[in-house]
Amino acid sequence: MDEVTLKMIELLKTRTDIAKEIGEVKKNIGKGVTDEAREDSLRGKVISLCNNIGLDETMATKFLNFLLNESVKVQSRNKQTHLSIFLKAKSLEAQGKKIIHMEVGEPDFLPPKIVKDALEEVFDKGFLKYGQVKGMPVFRESLAKYVSKKFNVNIQQDNIIVSPGARFSIFTAITTLLNPGDEMIVIEPAWPAYKDCALNAGIKVRTINTTVEDKWEPSVEQIKSTINSNTKMIVLNYPNNPTGKILNEKLQDEIIQLAKENNLYILSDEIYSQYAKTSWKSILSYNYEKSIVTQSFSKSHAMTGFRVGYGIADSKIIEKMAKLEALCLTNVPEAIQYVAMKALEADTSNNTNTVQTRLDVLSKKASEMGLDFVVPDGAMYLFARINQEGFDGVNFANSALEKGLAVAPGEGFGNYKNFIRLSACQDEEVLVEGMNILGNIMRTNN
Repeated sequence: MDEVTLKMIELLKTRTDIAKEIGEVKKNIGKGVTDEAREDSLRGKVISLCNNIGLDETMATKFLNFLLNESVKVQSRNKQTHLSIFLKAKSLEAQGKKIIHMEVGEPDFLPPKIVKDALEEVFDKGFLKYGQVKGMPVFRESLAKYVSKKFNVNIQQDNIIVSPGARFSIFTAITTLLNPGDEMIVIEPAWPAYKDCALNAGIKVRTINTTVEDKWEPSVEQIKSTINSNTKMIVLNYPNNPTGKILNEKLQDEIIQLAKENNLYILSDEIYSQYAKTSWKSILSYNYEKSIVTQSFSKSHAMTGFRVGYGIADSKIIEKMAKLEALCLTNVPEAIQYVAMKALEADTSNNTNTVQTRLDVLSKKASEMGLDFVVPDGAMYLFARINQEGFDGVNFANSALEKGLAVAPGEGFGNYKNFIRLSACQDEEVLVEGMNILGNIMRTNN
């Protein structure tokens, strides 16, 4: 037994070294890290071998998923995303350089006035102590009523967990509901945190790639062919980051039905629901007991720095998520929870109107510049292809910083090397200035 185990470790070292070499080759030729076709071919060979030698297929494919994840980790170490560009932009600003931020989804407008008043009330009201991990009961009750009314569903406080941003609810859902070797489906382009959380937990991500030509719509057949015995969850994010896509209701219904038939968890990140420009339907409306919906105050109430979000799910799922949250951070500060609770009283419709107007400005300028994109159905971004030979979004994003413009490289959202994401979170005049800089850079590169 020891001899076989040590031999496996030696082979793991050899495999890791090969993965590093392949990663460098991919980087040099501009190829993405994940190759679904190649992985499917190898998976087929493993299953065939299992049949020949009498080994349990599920156990073998879980082990394969571990190996594939290790390759992804090795080959993703230097991946640049919107956050890496944001940090570089902040560093340049500290040196006195003016940067137009179109790389992150951080609204430039202030939180509602009631938030300022609530901050002044916190000390006197005594919201200063340790609290329940799932959140203050009075806040969770307020959230339950707010969600029930907004989405026309019946949600109780036991279905709510308060988290430090929606990101942490996503992390706890993935980490507590799935086991190492399990598989999770992500429809790309997608916010990178889904993949990163899964990778950290030893979960294998299977990607469904959508295209601008198909208006960013996945097909049910794509999803169906990706599901196997190890598939445990599918992630949905509509309105989508980075494309602004909203699924038509019939397609969404079919995806939900497919998830039900295969007993999959549905993790639905609905943080941009307030910014839907066309018809949109919450996953909550399906009343599916294995769904988890995440929401946040960051976008809707412009409270990015407060780090407060929440998850909505069956009470048994909430209990599992709460155990991990308690282990990691005890509870979200009561002071922040009180402020967020008061923010629920604010009318944020003007925020919606502002962002939608800005998206229209971005779309108009992008169209004039000849960028290849689908007009967003919502959210606060425009995901555009730059039709220039040899275009590399990462190189472009880094060079644009020198010209005073920060944009997000497309490869942070999947295998979209020749795309960039533009954020509509600045004043219209600033956005136009940023697009003019973008146009000048493109003309120089031609």
